[in-house]
Amino acid sequence: MNIARAVNDWFVANGRDLPWRRTGFTAWGTLVSEFMLQQTPVARVIPRLEEWLGRWPTPADLAAVPSGEAVRAWERLGYPRRALNLHATAVAITERHGGVVPHDVDDLLALPGIGDYTARAVAAFAYGHRHPVVDTNVRRVIARAIDGHGEPGPPSSKRDLAAMEAILPTDPAEARMTNAGIMELGAVVCTARSPRCDACPIAEQCAWRAAGYPEYLGARKAVQKKFEGSDRQVRGLILAELRASDVPVTVAEMASVRADDAQFERAMAGLLRDGLVVGSPVDGYELPS
Repeated sequence: MNIARAVNDWFVANGRDLPWRRTGFTAWGTLVSEFMLQQTPVARVIPRLEEWLGRWPTPADLAAVPSGEAVRAWERLGYPRRALNLHATAVAITERHGGVVPHDVDDLLALPGIGDYTARAVAAFAYGHRHPVVDTNVRRVIARAIDGHGEPGPPSSKRDLAAMEAILPTDPAEARMTNAGIMELGAVVCTARSPRCDACPIAEQCAWRAAGYPEYLGARKAVQKKFEGSDRQVRGLILAELRASDVPVTVAEMASVRADDAQFERAMAGLLRDGLVVGSPVDGYELPS
């Protein structure tokens, strides 16, 4: 069985029930969800997405209000510039495309705030076009299953898209499912820190597993520290994560601030001791009520 077929069979049985995967979900809804999902956990996006689409079910509805209303409604999703870009995109769709989200990748790329990933995701998931869609999760699955590396090297659009293109079935519907399935596999099974290889549908075909899980020794994407790397800086990042959520945030969801686990634990202990944070590793953490 090839990788695409194995992934698709697994995805049919195990894929999460997410709003943007349901039959009848609109192209506008898909576009909004992709904006919201940039650097924001799924659990935090779902309730805000439902509220947003209830208030502005079409691009024209959003375009009709001031951009400040979009920023205000964004609330705790973080990175409020995404709200401004989404509003500008709604205006552009209304003015240039008669209020209909375009299906062509080039037309999507011409909209404010839309990059290669989002354009291909909308074209593939909303309209069923056969395009490779590559995010961090997809890159990790390909690096392991195809290339035999423990993690992907620095991103390369040309290389990454070609690698995904080689996996996609020729049938557009099957290709759409493979895009979603490999993305899901990377999100819930082939995870960065604790991959569940025993639950992987392509374990027998995985080059990394066959090679004995070698440590990745290739080039890595440079990581630039935003601050000096002190415990105080990590405390600020944790508080920013909690301010951006109206539900408890798990340790796993705070992976972006856990470059050093020991430092993260010290910072969290200090916040709990000072009464700035309440909760536990089991129930998640939140700001005090």
